[in-house]
Amino acid sequence: MRRRTVLTMAGAGALGALAGCLSPSTDDGSTAAGAEGGDDEPADDTDDTAENEGPLTDYQYTAPPQIVDLAEQNHESTLRTVPARHEIVTEEASGGPTTLPEVWAWQADDLEPSVPGPIYRMTEGESFELTYDNSGHNRPHTVHVHALSKSWKDDGAPVSTRMQVDPDESHTYELAGDVPGTHFYHCHVQTHNHLDMGMYGLIRVDPEDYQEPDREYFLTLREWDSRLHTQNAGGDAEYSPTDRNPNLYTINGRSAPSTFHPELGSPLLVSEGETMRIHLTNAGYDSHPFHTHGHRFTVVEKDGSPIPEEAQYKEDVINVAPAERYTIELEATADPGIYPAHCHKVHHVTTDGAYPGGMATAIVYEEIMDTEEFAAVMDDAGFDG
Repeated sequence: MRRRTVLTMAGAGALGALAGCLSPSTDDGSTAAGAEGGDDEPADDTDDTAENEGPLTDYQYTAPPQIVDLAEQNHESTLRTVPARHEIVTEEASGGPTTLPEVWAWQADDLEPSVPGPIYRMTEGESFELTYDNSGHNRPHTVHVHALSKSWKDDGAPVSTRMQVDPDESHTYELAGDVPGTHFYHCHVQTHNHLDMGMYGLIRVDPEDYQEPDREYFLTLREWDSRLHTQNAGGDAEYSPTDRNPNLYTINGRSAPSTFHPELGSPLLVSEGETMRIHLTNAGYDSHPFHTHGHRFTVVEKDGSPIPEEAQYKEDVINVAPAERYTIELEATADPGIYPAHCHKVHHVTTDGAYPGGMATAIVYEEIMDTEEFAAVMDDAGFDG
């Protein structure tokens, strides 16, 4: 049996520390190979309950994205697409719930489906086989990976390769870990809708001489127009990509206050004096200027390219364009506390128009986890320890 190292998005050691401190198209959706996918009609396997008071779908809920260490499983993985429900703000959190009734989540091997999808991690010079098994969905899909070398036929763009993975088919992509850095992957069939439905994730290629920081986090930024998800779930909504108007904004698939939840969200936990490394990716269509309170950071990587030391400088906001990836580093030298980190298009710090919410999390010092302020933040997030 293969072993797998799975780490939560909260970081390898942070979650345990936090828990301890809190203890006091055709009818079936297929299309001809080579077309860029057919029209995306609502899935025919969802319940049309638009006129009822109950939920539009009874799909399983997504789990938080997880890190998959490819070396632990012979550099092989199988990826699937699973219809699921996705809680932007959980029911337990203040102001919740806010739920997308249908997303198309990535599921790696025997892990739970997630949005974003799993983070594949490998070392420079390695390669891996990614098998996309489309036995769980009624539309064609592909896997397109940014930056990494692959054959033309494995590029995952059917508009040029004339190849896609139709329902009940599979394809194995051979990918080389020849570009160190953090890289984006997504479906490239009807990309304007399939990516919007949640089909995106990250691949991390560590340089051969990679020096691990004290704390390391992956933050994926994205905005959503919930009408698309209601429409695909059979609900009463009209959506057009030419009229896309986001009303939800997330980090790692959650909006504040759920972003502060240590098991479901993305709090940036740190202890005084430690070095933190954050891998930022924009999986949306709008730009997102990411700002840190109380800390200035240095950009050390951009789209897999290291930034020379002579070109590095301190800053506290960086604009992340669609599909861009930045790796930033900062030192935890501020007065220990809870410091917001958020998109500075301030209307992106809303959830369906309500502020505060949306694309916000925080740098949280472990030294203040026994304070009333921290307990109040956790209460808002729906985390009772």
